[in-house]
Amino acid sequence: MRAVTISGDGPSGKLTTSQVELREPGDGEIVVDVAAAGVNRADLLQRAGLYPPPPGAPAWPGLEISGTVNRLGPGVSDRRVGDEVVALLDGGGYAEQVVVRAGQTLPLPEGVDLVDAAALPEAVCTAWTNLVDTGHLRAGETLLVLGGSGGVGSVAIQLGRALGARVVATAGGPDRTARCRELGADVVVDHRREDVVDAVRGATDGRGADVVLDVLGGGALGDNVRALAPGGRLVVIGLQQGRTGELDLARLMAKRAVVTGTLLRSRTPEEKAEIVAAVTEHVWPLVERGLIRPVVHARLPFDEAESALGMLESGEAFGKVLLLP
Repeated sequence: MRAVTISGDGPSGKLTTSQVELREPGDGEIVVDVAAAGVNRADLLQRAGLYPPPPGAPAWPGLEISGTVNRLGPGVSDRRVGDEVVALLDGGGYAEQVVVRAGQTLPLPEGVDLVDAAALPEAVCTAWTNLVDTGHLRAGETLLVLGGSGGVGSVAIQLGRALGARVVATAGGPDRTARCRELGADVVVDHRREDVVDAVRGATDGRGADVVLDVLGGGALGDNVRALAPGGRLVVIGLQQGRTGELDLARLMAKRAVVTGTLLRSRTPEEKAEIVAAVTEHVWPLVERGLIRPVVHARLPFDEAESALGMLESGEAFGKVLLLP
């Protein structure tokens, strides 16, 4: 089958379309014919040699897909050949077919296009587990989404709003801030022109945000703690501004606040299956009601994979970029 593979090592790695072999599905696994694969920042890191796939995963990138079940491995009873599904992968989504554990698949939500649905699994699972399981976001609280125009951010805005939170988001420039408002953000801060901490405090009568969902990492650590409300929770899910930062422990203690960080890809199959089951139960009804929708910036063929990743790298993309076999 065709797959988008990485040729070369480190920063010089390039994406090329190659012929690869698909392994046979094992116990509890299925084979899915890929309709589209979502592009994520983790793929940029993998191409640069900084985020190797976990043991057993294919060498080529891709953490989420949509498609149609082609065949079943032993012991699979809750999926049928011909089912339309989306899947959260350990890797290997940039291919015509994938092998995935049935427990990491979700049915195609009613009313969602099969191709566009590839924009959902990684973003929705990330947003759900970090806002609800880790951030303990409750109705009536204030959520700050840093990077509201990103793949996860655009979903987190919608999910936060659907959960009854007041959503403050950041984005760069008037067009992107306007689109974040269209997704449901109550307040959008243009980080190119405004001080984010001052804007958050101004929007909350000086109290701050109860939950901060952060894709920036070390460079934003100090400001994020300043932006927290008493008892606030800072959840770090990205490192766009570096791995390290300075933490004012006295400020953290005075606020009785929590700083935590999570990854999704490195979790166990059992943990991923639990997240997928929770998303199926709690978030998929919101998707089917139109309260959460996939946000797709572009759909490109496999041969244009470099351009697809370039849209993320340059900051051009709003929402997700999809690759089509």
